[in-house]
Amino acid sequence: MVGSAGIHLATPAAAMRASRFTLSTPLPGSDEVFLFNTLTESQIVVSPDVVDLIARVDRGEPVAGTRTTREAIRQLAELGFLVESAEAEQRALEAFFRDIREDATHLRVTVLTTLQCNFACDYCIQGDHQDHDAPEGRMSLDTAARVGDWIEARLDALGSPRFTLTFFGGEPLLNLPVVYALAERAWTACQARGVVMTISIITNGLLLTEAVVDRLLPFGLAGVKVTLDGDRATHDRLRPLRGGQGTFDRIIANLRAVAPKVRVSLGGNFDVESVASYPALLEFLRAEPFADRIAKLTFKPIIRGPKTGRALASSAVDGRRVIPLVEADRQPALGGTCMTAAGAGSGSTPCDTCGLADDAMGRLREQTLAAGFHTPDGVHMGPCELHRRHASTIGPDGSLYPCPGFTGEPGLRVGHVRAERHDAHRATRERFDRHAPWRACGDCALVPVCGGGCSVAAHNEQGDLDLPNCHKPAMLAALPALAAAAAVPA
Repeated sequence: MVGSAGIHLATPAAAMRASRFTLSTPLPGSDEVFLFNTLTESQIVVSPDVVDLIARVDRGEPVAGTRTTREAIRQLAELGFLVESAEAEQRALEAFFRDIREDATHLRVTVLTTLQCNFACDYCIQGDHQDHDAPEGRMSLDTAARVGDWIEARLDALGSPRFTLTFFGGEPLLNLPVVYALAERAWTACQARGVVMTISIITNGLLLTEAVVDRLLPFGLAGVKVTLDGDRATHDRLRPLRGGQGTFDRIIANLRAVAPKVRVSLGGNFDVESVASYPALLEFLRAEPFADRIAKLTFKPIIRGPKTGRALASSAVDGRRVIPLVEADRQPALGGTCMTAAGAGSGSTPCDTCGLADDAMGRLREQTLAAGFHTPDGVHMGPCELHRRHASTIGPDGSLYPCPGFTGEPGLRVGHVRAERHDAHRATRERFDRHAPWRACGDCALVPVCGGGCSVAAHNEQGDLDLPNCHKPAMLAALPALAAAAAVPA
């Protein structure tokens, strides 16, 4: 019999070792301990004698040969808390990442219909945000047709039973003709092939009307993600229209109209000043009729540099440090926007929580849970889609990228939807095929969760996308809440 991480359960206890991927935390008010294995995703609540048993096995000490002990060791091995050897577990880790990279069961495509935006967020690095009425920077219908050809070819080549199409930007709904054309084209292709298709939209919410939702529902629209940067006053200051007008009320009106029809996820960007407004936003949302339709709430830090406003180094709020990531105006491409691949589902994804400001993020998570909303725990994520060969981002000109955060950087293109322009990027594709920043993370137990962290952040902050970008403290801070939830009787 083989356990979850390739462990042969017939292996004698004396030869076994404790998994390096086990996280543990005591349960408050109890002598029990919560164990979570990040490679197998097993989680259990155990008594101290089980923790001691794992430690004794790891040290190679003799253990009692009773039936109870043998059964405990068998179960611990089956769940991945005990492993055959460090070498066997390393092979299991390699297989884990290999399976993720080669998985063809789900084709994921993010299309940036435009890089233009109708907002003037003061932390966005897209400068003047471009003229949202100008054709430059928008995907043309001709390019959209080529994107449709490319999607059909990928579906045929992979035989994937599932396909997710995410619309992003800029503000994707500024280019509705392309959104509608691609949605219908992809849906028709999927129907002909028996593929289950879903659509997700990441939008600022201003143009998210019932008419838009009604038009896309027949083509598999499953969820939308909208950003609210705090309460009304804070949001309107941070995310105004290009003319300076507020946007909060119109977004809320749109959410009230569409939430009965489609699942909604909300995201928020915060800095050392705006973070204090989130409790008021949570109270506001609790009273909204669409509160029970909010699939999840996620938060990420923002940072202004000298060109975009007040320069913020590491700062403090209520005596706690909020650590910004990068000065937005120093980032290329989309690195300083509200870019996220979080989508609109109820599950957690890497982009929900990568780049956390540790203390502020922990408090926001606690406040969100206390208000009755779901928020990612920071542990159940899995590696970024950058590690998946069959997850692609397509820019407005048809260029292919491994992640939305690299859109617009010529040196990071991995191909093009036009076959005649695709081979020019072979070397970059091969570079990302070898991409494995997690190899530099040593014995960190969080490697299966984060895969070495956000490569866009590593590229922007550290100047090398192949380096790990570590936010281990923030992830570990989520463990007690996860333990408390696991301890609640079903």
